[in-house]
Amino acid sequence: MQRCIQLAKNGLGTTYPNPMVGSVIVHNNKIIGEGWHYEAGKPHAEVNAIASVKKTSLLKESTIYVSLEPCSHFGKTPPCSDLIIAKGIKKVVIGTIDTFDKVSGSGVQKLMSAGCDVIVGVLEKECADLNKRFFTFHNKKRPYIILKWAETKDGYIAPASTKKREPVWITNAYSRQIVHKWRAEEQAILVGNQTVLKDNPKLTIRDWFGKNPIRVVIDRSSKIPKDSSVLNLTTQTILITSEKHKNTNSDTLIYEIVDSQKCTTEEICAILYKHNIQSVIIEGGSHTIQSFIDKNLWDEARVFTGNTIFESGIKAPVYKGKMVSEERIKTDVLKTYQND
Repeated sequence: MQRCIQLAKNGLGTTYPNPMVGSVIVHNNKIIGEGWHYEAGKPHAEVNAIASVKKTSLLKESTIYVSLEPCSHFGKTPPCSDLIIAKGIKKVVIGTIDTFDKVSGSGVQKLMSAGCDVIVGVLEKECADLNKRFFTFHNKKRPYIILKWAETKDGYIAPASTKKREPVWITNAYSRQIVHKWRAEEQAILVGNQTVLKDNPKLTIRDWFGKNPIRVVIDRSSKIPKDSSVLNLTTQTILITSEKHKNTNSDTLIYEIVDSQKCTTEEICAILYKHNIQSVIIEGGSHTIQSFIDKNLWDEARVFTGNTIFESGIKAPVYKGKMVSEERIKTDVLKTYQND
């Protein structure tokens, strides 16, 4: 099952809106096939694992391991549980049940009804954590929310003022590359208008490879200049604003009209859910991040501390969470927290 999890992680950032899944086929304690889900609309992990087996006659004597319950419904692809049954595989080991309402135990029931010996709950916590984005979206009706910021050694995320409309870097180039890698792994990235007004960020991937995240910009008071980089139409952008624009929605720029006085973090989450966004990195600024913390609408915080001192400026967000990891990146320190 550990190998299933390892394989499934290859799909991070490419399987949306589907979950990440890995599968391994074992015959006489030897792996004879393995696979993972690459992309929505393409074959699932079980299909790829079965297809990789060279001597198909061994399938009837084999055990198939899969990190997530095999699907039992027709989507863009046929049910994996049907394929397992058709191939005569009699033993199935599953990491965790799929809580998605179209599956949610029905895959296990179909396999058992066909005479398969089914074991559920092997490395269950690890397999569930693998798809924390997928489960959060379907169970909580909102995206998995990752807060991210960099702060100085004396606790500031920005200087008191800056003359140029561009970022003031707190972290080193290696940390910034990691952030671009994260952007490729999540579906969306969100900032408030103050970040756009001060830094004019592109919010795209430049120091990594992969697909740009959907840019989400909160501009309730419609202060963002039209020449801002986030409005350059190079990648899909959702602008949450109170002002009705003459421009109609397009594939690359979507306007979400809200009441500037009443728009809440809950409403923002609802907008993201409407657009089928399963995960979002909230990069700033301090007021935007703090508003999600205050409403307890966050799952993970990734906090860089750079080898920098400002002495004054905008203070870092205030939060409580359980630290789950700490690592040094040259001169920087990265700590990751979970919201308990």
